[in-house]
Amino acid sequence: MITAFGRFIAMLAGDPLADRSVPPTGYTARLTLFTSGAMAFLAVFALALSLATGRLADRWSAELARTSTLRISAPADQLDAQQAAAIKLLETTPGVASARALSAEEQQELLEPWFGPDIPIASLPIPRLIEIIEEGDGYDPTGLRARLQAEVPGAILDDHTRWREPLIDAAGRLRLLAVTAILLIAAAMGAMITLAAQAALSANAQVIRVMRLVGARDLYIAGAFVRRFTIRAFAGAAAGSIVGMLAVLLLPSTEVAGGFLTGLGFQGAGWFAPLCIPVLAAVVAFFATRAAALRTLRTQS
Repeated sequence: MITAFGRFIAMLAGDPLADRSVPPTGYTARLTLFTSGAMAFLAVFALALSLATGRLADRWSAELARTSTLRISAPADQLDAQQAAAIKLLETTPGVASARALSAEEQQELLEPWFGPDIPIASLPIPRLIEIIEEGDGYDPTGLRARLQAEVPGAILDDHTRWREPLIDAAGRLRLLAVTAILLIAAAMGAMITLAAQAALSANAQVIRVMRLVGARDLYIAGAFVRRFTIRAFAGAAAGSIVGMLAVLLLPSTEVAGGFLTGLGFQGAGWFAPLCIPVLAAVVAFFATRAAALRTLRTQS
């Protein structure tokens, strides 16, 4: 490991004589800088999406896992009695911290997004809803359903399992999509840097031929290209990452966006995550340029 690190430092230090074989300017330099910068900019947003979907899955799981809803559907003259019986039963159920019947105003707020603000709650046969808050390891849903069926026949327990699992699965798929996007961005950047390195090697074929005549080996020549393109990729990715972080910082906050994206961006230590992108770009450029340089030099020999 120490030997590999020493080689990496030596590669960064470079050799002035070998560096002359690599054009310091030109379209290959601009292409490398632009490609790494643009890809890093996109990678910042893909990384922000990945972290945001992680927070989204955690929030959905936390909000739905500890709550349940009991729905009571019964004739109007039995609703009050069954509601009281259900609350009494829930208060004696292990794992239930509290049970509270929703008021008519709260039920109207729940229905308002679907039916509008003028829905006549009092004149509609709407079932009673009881909010259940769990504690500790939670309650036994199978046993609770059996007790409810015997004592409150009009009660239906919804432990939010059928809602929680698809939502968490969707958040996980979004996270996988973001990670896949980052990998595709890295692959595209590697391909573009490979093409730029091959173009630079072809443009400097005569200089490389002269260096070979004076005894330079292919690894020595390739090292100059690897160093120059690695530094260019790192510089371009660093600039693109900074611009991307500023763009993420300027996005609307969670309150302005309505909470749908739970704050698409970085929070706390997450702001250090984009700093890995320039390093990743340098690693991709190192291996892509090294492979392209050695392959091209073999064909020119």
